[in-house]
Order: sequence, then C-alpha cells, then structure tokens
Amino acid sequence: MKRGYARVSTTGQDLQSQNERLKEEGCEIIYSEKFTGTNEQRTEFQRLLGDLEDGDTLVVTKLDRFARSTRDALDTIGDLFNRGVRTHVLNMGIIENTPTGRLIFTIMSAFADFERDLIVERTQEGKAIARLKEGFKEGRPHKYSKSQMDHALKLLENHSYKQVVEKTGISKSTLIRHKRKAK
Repeated sequence: MKRGYARVSTTGQDLQSQNERLKEEGCEIIYSEKFTGTNEQRTEFQRLLGDLEDGDTLVVTKLDRFARSTRDALDTIGDLFNRGVRTHVLNMGIIENTPTGRLIFTIMSAFADFERDLIVERTQEGKAIARLKEGFKEGRPHKYSKSQMDHALKLLENHSYKQVVEKTGISKSTLIRHKRKAK
C-alpha cells in the first residue's frame, strides 16, 4: 500500500498542493498535518509510522517534510528499511536500501538540515538589522489602525458587539481584547 505524508509548518499554509501530488502518485491513504517539523510531536507522522507494514511505500513530496534533522532522517529511514518499508521522496526518487542509496540519502538529509540552519541564521540576521532601525516593532503588524480601533470602541458605547462586528468587520475577540487594553 502507498501511504502519503503531507505537512506544512504553520496553520496559515495550505496542504492542498502536497495532497494533490500524493494522490497523483497513487497514495491510498494520506496523513496530513499543520505542525512545525522541529517539533517531535508530529502526531499524524507518528500514526503513519505505526500504520506502515512490510511492503508498504511511504511517499513524501520533499525531504524536509520527512524529518526534523539529519539524525532524525537517518534513524527513521533505518527503521523503515528494517521493517521492509520503501520510501519515495518525490523530488529525489525512491530511497534504496543499498550502500549508494543510503549515502545519497545521508548527503541529501545533511543538505536539508544545512539549508534549515541557513534560513534560521538569515532570519535572525534580518531581525537584528531591523531592530536597529528607528520605529521597529517586534511581531506582526496590527491588522487595524489605532483610529479604526478607537472608532469601533466608540461604537461599543451604544451598540452591541454583534452590531459593531457587522459595521466594522473587526472580530468580537479583537474588540474585547482592545477594550480591556483601553481600561
């Protein structure tokens, strides 16, 4: 049986393209989750590993969806080889349980790990540079301006939350949070 695994790192990202690629590849069951790969508690991946049987094929779209680190990739692929499970990384091919196959997989896993480290390093450098600029604020920018929030809070004096939500498009939870801050 072919079993696919799709993962994105944040809830805002879309799994659809990975799921479609896995269906095109003939996966009968697809395990999907929105979870950072650096977290060990990838429940769907753990469930997939438990469901795989001798003769099955695990299919992932890219190597970075498969493992958190080189060590994790090598441990996981070793376990799958021992259990008679084939692994197919769509942008690499089928990982062969041969000296050459294991070497290529090890090298590619190390490159994926290296690439993740570079992304983190560049992100931290970018944040450090941004912090030096006047007016820098950490975090995501506010969705609504101060004047929009002031207007909405003013409306709350004479209208219900439901009415203000309908008039402004600002969610009730955001209104409540800003009302508490204003006190």
